Amino acid sequence: MRSVTFVDDNDITLLESGVAFFPALIAALDAARHEVLFETYIFAEDDTGDAVRDALARAAQRGVKVRVLVDWFGTGHRVTSRLGQVLTQAGAQYRVFNPLCKRGIARSHRKITVIDREVAFVGGINVNDDWLCDHADGHRLPAPRWDFTALLRGPIVAQIHHEAQGQWTRTGRLRLRKRLELFREMRKQPPPSCASPARAAFVVRDNLRNRTTIQRAYLQALGHARHSVLLATPYFAPGRKFRKALAHAAQRGVAVTLLIGVGEFAIQDAVAQSFYPKLLADGIRVVEYCKTQLHAKVAVVDDYWATVGSSNCDGLSLFVNQEANIVVDDPVFAASMRAHIERGIADGVEVCPQEFADIGWLRRAVNGCAYVGYKLVMRVCAIGYA
Repeated sequence: MRSVTFVDDNDITLLESGVAFFPALIAALDAARHEVLFETYIFAEDDTGDAVRDALARAAQRGVKVRVLVDWFGTGHRVTSRLGQVLTQAGAQYRVFNPLCKRGIARSHRKITVIDREVAFVGGINVNDDWLCDHADGHRLPAPRWDFTALLRGPIVAQIHHEAQGQWTRTGRLRLRKRLELFREMRKQPPPSCASPARAAFVVRDNLRNRTTIQRAYLQALGHARHSVLLATPYFAPGRKFRKALAHAAQRGVAVTLLIGVGEFAIQDAVAQSFYPKLLADGIRVVEYCKTQLHAKVAVVDDYWATVGSSNCDGLSLFVNQEANIVVDDPVFAASMRAHIERGIADGVEVCPQEFADIGWLRRAVNGCAYVGYKLVMRVCAIGYA
């Protein structure tokens, strides 16, 4: 298992939702000169998806080496086929992660773009319209989906490029000569170039050397928390170690607040709510985000540590799927992240311990059954979940 290694002198900008992310992404793609590595879980056939697809195609047509990797399950079989036809005709290289689940149930849930080894995007935003629900075709959300991506420049980009290149290599069926060429490309390092000194680490989760790297980053931050923890996640169902770390922080006097998405999947809501009695008893503040679909996977600890990425705080993200997060050790970035989460908390509804204690027996039974079922599934699918 790899440790979390920070590198200095990075320029990092937090982008909130697609209104900030997609214009920046398309502008960067249109400015690409040499290479684009692009990964996403969902690549939708809507106006947003078409705009990003066309930007990738334009880059390929002007001679940029464009490599696109999408997840088969997240994007869908038919969409992956049609998208591949358009991009390959434009001259891009295109691959699909784990088609037909031939390599088990693990998905590539990562959202990564690296351009010319100079600029990178890492976060939780899929390629789809902010106003359209990503699990119900045509359903319009009451407000744009709430999510984040980090725009990065500096030495950290070399690490992100190395990992994205490695994922591309592992996904394909390549002859030895081609693999050697790709590994030679991976050894090239870009010159550092940035304007601010933010420290950052790029952490991924896979089923080889990085099985618990993202969870470890969270546990280390929670273990060192002294004043406050703000954590936002669409789905809350972590293992026992994660829940204990939250409880221990609260018991030390740290103000711990969880902002949890609700209203997307009834069964997921029931699983999350099965943890509420213990969380509330431990002194943890729980807020349900109801304004729109919460898709952000972000956290800030005290006044310096923050993370943004693709990993939910649940068993699938922490123990099964392939994920990618940026961890930032910088007071300016942490302050920005804190302000965003606090606005999200203001848009939510706090769970009152007394009111939750008065819920009926039927709802308690449903929540309990949902937890037991989820735990059994995770025990089968994920080594380490408890």
